[in-house]
Amino acid sequence: MARILITSALPYINGIKHLGNLAGSMLPADVWARFMRGRGHDVLYVCATDEHGTPAELAAAAAGQDVRTYCDEQHQVQKKAGEAFSLSFDVFGRSSNAPNTRLTQHFAKVLEERGLIEERVDRMIYSIDDARFLPDRYVEGTCPHCAYEKARGDQCDNCGRLLDPMDLINPYSSVSGSRNLEVRDTRHLYLLQTKVADDVRGWVDARSPQWQPLARSIAYKHLDEGLIDRGITRDLKWGVPVVGPDGGPRPGMEGKVFYVWFDAPIEYIGATEEWAEATGGDWRSWWRLDEGADDVRYVQFMGKDNVAFHTVSFPATILGSGEPWKTVDQLKAFNWLNWYGGKFSTSMGRGVFMDQALELLPADYWRWHLTAYGPEHSDAAFTWEQFQATTNKDLADVLGNFVNRIVKFTESKFDGVVPEGGEAGPLEAKLATDIKAGLETLTAEFEAMEFRKAAQAARALWVMGNEYLQEAAPWTALKTDRDRAAVVVRTGLSLVALFARITVPFMPGSAERIGATVGTTDLSWPDADADLLTLVPAGQTVAAPAVLFAKIEDAQVAEWTERFGGAE
Repeated sequence: MARILITSALPYINGIKHLGNLAGSMLPADVWARFMRGRGHDVLYVCATDEHGTPAELAAAAAGQDVRTYCDEQHQVQKKAGEAFSLSFDVFGRSSNAPNTRLTQHFAKVLEERGLIEERVDRMIYSIDDARFLPDRYVEGTCPHCAYEKARGDQCDNCGRLLDPMDLINPYSSVSGSRNLEVRDTRHLYLLQTKVADDVRGWVDARSPQWQPLARSIAYKHLDEGLIDRGITRDLKWGVPVVGPDGGPRPGMEGKVFYVWFDAPIEYIGATEEWAEATGGDWRSWWRLDEGADDVRYVQFMGKDNVAFHTVSFPATILGSGEPWKTVDQLKAFNWLNWYGGKFSTSMGRGVFMDQALELLPADYWRWHLTAYGPEHSDAAFTWEQFQATTNKDLADVLGNFVNRIVKFTESKFDGVVPEGGEAGPLEAKLATDIKAGLETLTAEFEAMEFRKAAQAARALWVMGNEYLQEAAPWTALKTDRDRAAVVVRTGLSLVALFARITVPFMPGSAERIGATVGTTDLSWPDADADLLTLVPAGQTVAAPAVLFAKIEDAQVAEWTERFGGAE
């Protein structure tokens, strides 16, 4: 049994997340966590709300709340949304909680002691109309590299280059749109990434062969462009306070806080400490190599926009500390889930959001589609038409149809009791071989974190069940050979039990319902070498469920298109 630490990129606190956010980090992390738990591994899945920074301050002001109250409420909103989507976090922490504050200040202290942080006087953009210094992302303008006209001051979403707001052409405040900007002096702390560039590159060289090409290429792109020293403090009220060596206010930097991108990744560790406080667990054994974490396999899930910070900036913090912290082994990055040619957008309210999705259909419909057709190796487009077609085919026509056919047949012809009698024949022998091979493929795809391929492999197994029933035709055999019909029924019902177990990572709620139809409570991951066609014994009672997956009708698609937009 392995110890596996899983983190997914922290959802920001400013409102409930859209389906693109879900598909690009939290959902695949949960699917894989469930698979690995099913395999018997000791899994710790960590996530949290990312609560600091200007967006939280502005969102709170817009809501007429102080920022702490706003974050308290929004954390609960996001936690409940995750629970409603069956996201099996072991902890869903908060970057504004005490552990992250202590750890962030600790890292800053040891980095400074090692000569990797220094004070500098910056000339930063101040918005006269907004009466505030503008954080990098709240200065927008034209990218000096690709001429994209809505580049942010920290990064261009078009070419992906990391930027300094002073580099932008024709800058303006994205808070108010004002161009009434000026440059003022302000004192800040800088992380001297240039001093650890060789260490970071060596670390990437060692770890990245286990990453998929997307994450690897982004990491090397930034390394090849050359690391720059990064400001890690901001002129804000809300965040982890900058303190001096004695833990009190730092002279000359009173009222400043750490930059959200410095403290947010540290919250992976902080949230694990929150988990330990709640459960009595030992968080240090997951994160400190000198206290047991040397046997931990650490996997991160995120969208491609987060890769640079996780492969360069956060490792610079960890490696620069000189302390024996666990660093990521495998990084799984996802592309964009697009909404009719554009991006899902929280700020613009564009697309379907997690709470809205659940008003339309149960979570498992969305979990399946976003996994099976998600933006894994390239951007993927969400359309109502594709969602309808794939859901109806995969879930209603293939999986749901198989379960209902064989269980209802058992109810009607065998009084809902698994029949005994008969011996398996050549058809069952071939099925056993095919199922074994199919399960081995599915398991291998999951092990490789190839989620779309895993979904295809699961669907292929469901199809085998339907094809077996069609060929074995128990309704025909029953007319002349009850024992032969009994064999087919037992085999088919055992496939129901098997399908429940392989469906757990994708659709945990539906997997339980499927298993319950044949009295199966063992939802662990099946062993391909086991006898998978005798999972349900003779004498077991079965009961057909209500419709497992209702088909999506054209009228529903028309209604959703009218409500959310997205007509082709």
